[in-house]
Formats: sequence, C-alpha cells, structure tokens
Amino acid sequence: MHQSTLTGRSVDVLLRPSPHAMVWSGVGQPHDQLAVPGVSLAPGDVLVEIELATVCGSDLHTVHGDRGAATPLVLGHEQIGRVVALGENARTAAGLPVALGDRIIWTVTVSCGVCDRCRTGMTQKCRTLAKYGHDRVHRGWELSGGFATHVHVLAGSPIVIVDDALPAEVAAPASCATATVAAALAAASALVPVGGATVLVSGAGLLGLTACAMATDAGATVIVTDPDPERRRRALAFGAAAVADPLARPASPSSLAAVLGGMLVGGDDEVSIALEMSGAPAAVRTAIDAVGVGGVVILVGSVSPGPSIALDPESIVRRLVTIRGVHNYTAADLERAVAYLAGAWRRHPFAGLVGERFALHDLDAALAHAATGKDVRVGIDPRRPDSAGNPAE
Repeated sequence: MHQSTLTGRSVDVLLRPSPHAMVWSGVGQPHDQLAVPGVSLAPGDVLVEIELATVCGSDLHTVHGDRGAATPLVLGHEQIGRVVALGENARTAAGLPVALGDRIIWTVTVSCGVCDRCRTGMTQKCRTLAKYGHDRVHRGWELSGGFATHVHVLAGSPIVIVDDALPAEVAAPASCATATVAAALAAASALVPVGGATVLVSGAGLLGLTACAMATDAGATVIVTDPDPERRRRALAFGAAAVADPLARPASPSSLAAVLGGMLVGGDDEVSIALEMSGAPAAVRTAIDAVGVGGVVILVGSVSPGPSIALDPESIVRRLVTIRGVHNYTAADLERAVAYLAGAWRRHPFAGLVGERFALHDLDAALAHAATGKDVRVGIDPRRPDSAGNPAE
C-alpha cells in the first residue's frame, strides 16, 4: 500500500448518508454494497463525490477472469467528481491548492514520488504503486475505485481540475483512455514528428478513436483498421482519412494492403507511426510490418495475457524500427489529455461514446451490457435511481 510522504495531521470525515462502494469478490460473484461511514484523510488526500464513472475494458477483463486481481475489490478507474472534503495541503498536479467543490479527475496510479522509478519519470511504475480499481479493499482505503458514491483520492495521485463546460461523459474516461493515448503519442513523437506523419491505428475502441482524433488534430494522416464495420464507420467521424478491414482478403479494396496502396504514393511516403490499441496478436504483427524505415511502433493494447508473436529481427534492424510499450501514463499526460478534450469534444463526437447509463446498484447489469460491445462506454451514475425504482442514497 502506498504511504503518503507529506507530513501533518489527518482529518476525519463523517458523511450522512454514508458513502458506499460496490465490492467485487470474484468471477461469477455479484457485487455487494459496502458502507463506509467514516474516512480519514491524510495530508494531501481528498474525498470526491462521483458525478459519473465509466466501464473500461480492463474492468471487464477482471470480472471475466482474463486478468488476475486481488479480492475483494472496488472496480472502476474512469470517473469524475467534486471534492467534498480535504486533507491538509491537497494540491493539483500543477501545484495549485485543491478547494472544496472543485470538479476533478486524477491519475489511475498512486506514486510515492521518491523511489528510483519516480525520480526517472516512470511514476506509473512506482515501487510502492497503488491503483484505483485494481487494489484489494482494506481498512483505511475502502473507497478505492470509481464504482462507488465517493472515492478517497490519495496523496501521490496527480489531480487535474476540470471545467464545468466539459461534459462528464467526455471527462470521465480521460483518466484512462485519453491520458494513455496522450502518453502513446508523446512516446511516438519523441522519435517521429506526428505532424505530417502517416499514422496507422489498430483498433477503433475508445483508445483507437481517441488516438485517431488526437493524431489528426496534430496534423497526421490517420488510417484506422478494425474488423467491425460500425467501428470503422465511427473512426471516420473522429478524423480518419481512411479505414481498413484487417480480416479482408488482400485483393479486397477494404484490405489494409489496398488502402495503403491507394494512399501511399511515392517512394518516401510510408507509415511512420503505428499505434496498436487492440491487443490482438495479428494486429501487433501487422503494425510492426507496416511501418517504413525509421518508423516507430507503440504497443498499448496488449494488457492481458495472450499468445506470443514471431518477430523478424533482421527486418526490424534494417528498417531501423523502434518498438515501444506504453502502459498507463504520467501527470503531464493527464494534464495534456484534459487540455485536449476542452476543445476537441466540440470537434469530434466524444460525448456520444457513452451509451447506456446505469445506477450504481445496477452495476452487474451495467457490466453485462458493456460486455455486449453495443456501446463504446457504459456510464455508472450514483445519483440515478436503480432498476427497482429505489432512489440513489
């Protein structure tokens, strides 16, 4: 468990009605409600009342048993809310004081800031890392995930204030998908300028759509590949110059080979950046093969165990290809994500990506609906009456 390095006294908070969280106990088990009458805020901590949370793909991976998790667990790490209580000296990522009533999001990770990894900028891999929606519930940090009425945000979690004009359905996923894409583009641009580049995005879920929009707005020409025709159609609304079906035969006009052949005219005009957002082994292979000389491949989607792929080291060496993994993000990435969305939600239909909304007590139904893939994101609204007509507490 992460320990705060700030000094000062704790602040005990009692709320009525009591905050509560939905606790998951294992695969096939329904969620249980856990009431938390009191919260002790250490220096730098804040207590946030949740406005909206969204269901991420990693939440589904956990409940389906595709990734390990210590239980009991409060899932959820994409959310936005307002500060209702403060520990001493709570500050934003920019170093400004946090105030009661501030509308905020925060990083998925809690970092110490002083270990060797934090000192070299890898705060998302801190030696004493804690993660919202991923760590086992324990005394003192019961409100540890977004599927709750409140979240206890720990010191060491960079906070970003969000303007009231930004819709909750746009802002909530920023603490996962948008910030992760910001990190991926930062990693790519360290080697290849995004402006003017031809960028291949594999996967048109929220990560891929966000990558498409961000890269397009940065001046890139973006090609999106996804086997789902509805996802490909949606990518065009987020700025894709072209879309391709990775399952199409090579001779088909919808195949990636045909799309690339029709777009990349000229010997020096090549895919220079590939952003792999799906985690599918075949897509990883395609991304590596698609980039030209000096190209960079950023792997983001491979976050669950899966089969390995074969690599041709000679081809990678001769093409001077760089392959880099990006997992989670830093405070600077989250700040860039929020700044980007402040304008981008008016240019691209981000607000339409959250479909059905469910009450907190209907979380199991929400997760089942999310698993159908009908909506890019499913919303969890703690203020919404549940399916039985019971009002929110």
